[in-house]
Amino acid sequence: MAAVAVVLDEQARRQLQRTARSVRAEVRAVLRARIVLAAADGLPNTRIAMQLQVGVDTVRKWRGRFAAAGLAGLADAKRAGRPRRHGAGVRVQVVAAATSVPPGPESTWSHRRIAEHLADTGISPSQVGRILADCDVRPYRVRGWLTRKDDPLFWTRAADICSLYLHPPADAVVLSVDEKTAIAARARKHPGRAATPGRPARQEFEYVRHGTVSIVAALDIQTGQVLTEPIQRNDSATFQRFLTTLDAAIDPTKQIHVVLDNGSSHVAKATRAWLAAHPRWHVHWTPVHASWLNQIELYFSALTRRVVRHGDFTSRDDLINKIETYVIAKNTTAKPYRWTYDGTPLKAA
Repeated sequence: MAAVAVVLDEQARRQLQRTARSVRAEVRAVLRARIVLAAADGLPNTRIAMQLQVGVDTVRKWRGRFAAAGLAGLADAKRAGRPRRHGAGVRVQVVAAATSVPPGPESTWSHRRIAEHLADTGISPSQVGRILADCDVRPYRVRGWLTRKDDPLFWTRAADICSLYLHPPADAVVLSVDEKTAIAARARKHPGRAATPGRPARQEFEYVRHGTVSIVAALDIQTGQVLTEPIQRNDSATFQRFLTTLDAAIDPTKQIHVVLDNGSSHVAKATRAWLAAHPRWHVHWTPVHASWLNQIELYFSALTRRVVRHGDFTSRDDLINKIETYVIAKNTTAKPYRWTYDGTPLKAA
């Protein structure tokens, strides 16, 4: 008996190839895609079965299903089963409960809690789970998002900062300044294990706290060098002292442009008065909730990854010393961050 002929158009071939190469697709979907691709290349059923280590009947089935119905034929057919125990009304109640606020004191729903809430319907937690899975509703998952109104100055401020990065003023210093607070000085209770082939490094999860460290830092965006200073309090007075230190260290003939977010120590009346009394300082404020536009955050991210996250510190002083050692060494090879955004709309992925 001759095998059913399989003909692929370009679109179907591309889709099947994506599925066949995918590491996230279901195993059965990958197998079916590979069977159809091999069949389209003219291979006989027996050879396809040998290559994919499946039965000839499996190859014959999916080859015939695709020839008859195309890509839709590769989906699982609906199977007969017992009729639904609960009607549409109960399903609506389940979804309505899952998308509402649960009665206190609990803050999120579980399948069991929804079943208890709808006990008069006789529904079970497993049935609740199946109904919610069909609707792609997951009440036990919560993702943070910003519900406040957009900053009306977002585009103006963002454009100003991007322009500053791309075209810094001549004969001026451009600084990115911010604080990083509550850096934990943690000491692991037991030593970890180094990485070995096929196994990542292991780190003890129990630790002893030795307090926290806060720093204030200024990044020169034109050189990439950073000045950091440990601080006891994150307030306006501390921030003004740091600005005074920077003002004294920078050539008095140069203007200073500084990027600041809307932290309380930055927008305090005393800080604004200090800035007003020093006219060579020009502040570029980030939009509200957009401190990520401040380049110092990139430096703090690298500091966290390279020093803090997996570090082992015997005391606050030990943490301060390691931070300062990192900063000094980094400054010897510092380069400015490469700002790549050019205003061209991003292409669709």
